[in-house]
Amino acid sequence: MIENKVELQEIWQARKRISTIVKHTPLIYSDELSKLTGKSIYLKLENLNTTNSFKIRGAANKILSLSEQEREKGITTFSTGNFGLSVAFVAKTLGIRAVICISGRVPNAKVSVLKETGAEIQIVGESQDDAEKHSYYLEKEQGLTVIHPFDDPYVIAGQGTIGLEILQDLPGVDTVLAGLSGGGLHSGLGIALKNSSSSIKLIGLSTANGAAMYESIQAGKPTVIAEKDTLADSLLGGIGLHNKYTFQFVQDFVDDIILLNEKEFADGMVYILEKHRMVIEGAAASGVGAVLNGKVTLGENVVIVLSGSSVDLPIIMNLIKEQ
Repeated sequence: MIENKVELQEIWQARKRISTIVKHTPLIYSDELSKLTGKSIYLKLENLNTTNSFKIRGAANKILSLSEQEREKGITTFSTGNFGLSVAFVAKTLGIRAVICISGRVPNAKVSVLKETGAEIQIVGESQDDAEKHSYYLEKEQGLTVIHPFDDPYVIAGQGTIGLEILQDLPGVDTVLAGLSGGGLHSGLGIALKNSSSSIKLIGLSTANGAAMYESIQAGKPTVIAEKDTLADSLLGGIGLHNKYTFQFVQDFVDDIILLNEKEFADGMVYILEKHRMVIEGAAASGVGAVLNGKVTLGENVVIVLSGSSVDLPIIMNLIKEQ
């Protein structure tokens, strides 16, 4: 049993709470992938959400749940980019001071967009763990509230609203694929989907260049893993040695974790650009890359979550040239 549970009802509450900020994103049928696999493949377009990432859901739910006193003091978070952007957007919308802590590994495209939000950006160290430590330092020294990017019940409930939308638009779904890093997305998806049917398969896709959740599951406890450069930079970052929620949720709900190499992420990115005319980041391309390379067993009605679109355009151009 999970000591501090997140109930399905909290995901429904989150859906109502964030409705003025977060879109119900499209679920589209992929003719190309369906023909290729002989299955019905759908794409959940979180890359079209507010801030072009699913992480707006958890950020909005958490920040909208804060007390007036917490809002007045301000907030801080640590991020590989997308969550920081989401926190900055919500904070600006609500008139709250926000300090976003990122590491030197965050790509230039994400750093540029973050700076445009008007939030205070502090670059610390070379890993998300370094940025995390600085956020908690700011909490202690300045009284800011830390908005944890994944290991928080409000964030998990917010991400779980994706599951509600999938079930609404495709009640017969039997397999869901999404990039897995800290586990906030899969925790929320697991609560929503498995409460509907325990037979729905939930698959996590991680980078072989620093899969902290995968290695932690293998070790049976949260583990620190060195980060390496990867196209799927959004999948980097530790899960926290004192993880309270997502480690256990991933153990309980995720049916398989698959590691992908750089070519497989690249294949997914280029395929979505060529076949669906959309630019997506490496983490968002993980499900497509896994399918293209035969790395995952598919059901009959499959949803692939395209989680975000933050990627440097020169990277996309280089990938196209290399094909």
